[in-house]
Amino acid sequence: MTDTPRLSNYDLRDEIKAYWSVRAATFDQSPGHEIFSDEERVAWHRLIGKHLGTGYGRLALDLASGTGVVSHLMDDLGFQVTGLDWAEPMLERARDKAKTRTRDITFRIGDAENTMEPDDHYDVVINRHLVWTLVDPANAFAEWLRVLKPGGTLLVIDGDFVNTTLFERALMKLAGWGQRYGLLKGDPLHTPPGMMETHRSILSRVYFSQGARAEAVAGLLAAAGFENIVIDTDLGDIHRTQAKHWNILKGLARATQHRYAIRAIKPVKESI
Repeated sequence: MTDTPRLSNYDLRDEIKAYWSVRAATFDQSPGHEIFSDEERVAWHRLIGKHLGTGYGRLALDLASGTGVVSHLMDDLGFQVTGLDWAEPMLERARDKAKTRTRDITFRIGDAENTMEPDDHYDVVINRHLVWTLVDPANAFAEWLRVLKPGGTLLVIDGDFVNTTLFERALMKLAGWGQRYGLLKGDPLHTPPGMMETHRSILSRVYFSQGARAEAVAGLLAAAGFENIVIDTDLGDIHRTQAKHWNILKGLARATQHRYAIRAIKPVKESI
């Protein structure tokens, strides 16, 4: 017998990758993940266009692209899109979706915190619901700054999925009660049984385990070297279109959450 601890190269990042690999099978069944109406698609176009403008063939990198939902929105707006994800099951679905829709989007495997992409290459870097999962956001933000062209734009779309208001908790409790007794419609089965405990375990150990507040994210972006940082919490149009796919109480609860978009610019290098 020995008291030497057993060593393992399977760490938190591996757990996160495995979790999203399992979630891939039902990811697109969830409102808030896939888009289920033209009304919601237009609302997303409006938000992205507000901060990034029209693509005109500009190069865009969609980090943690999942099944390609945001990549398709960017393609709609005329960007030349590369989607990067480290879960192969997500990439398989993204490629199939792009083929079915005849979209010219490149999807490849890669790590959002170490992209292996060239320096000063992309006009735009975008991600949705990635930041809250980061183990080392300072390193990730420095990486995103590196791959952007000088003057390029980062758009982060995320939220605080930890801290809830008393009102939200009351709405969710009532919604659960209503679903159990058949008074309110149930949710689509988008999380395989047993995965919620895995989700909670991962969330308790990531950097933003206490919640990814917009101000904290913006502060880290500034420390990484981004400038002209803008926080936008006006996502109401998107939330209203998504709420139509839940029961009324869960739709109201979504509207109370701290969700946001953050736009940040890579400084232009000064000429010598």
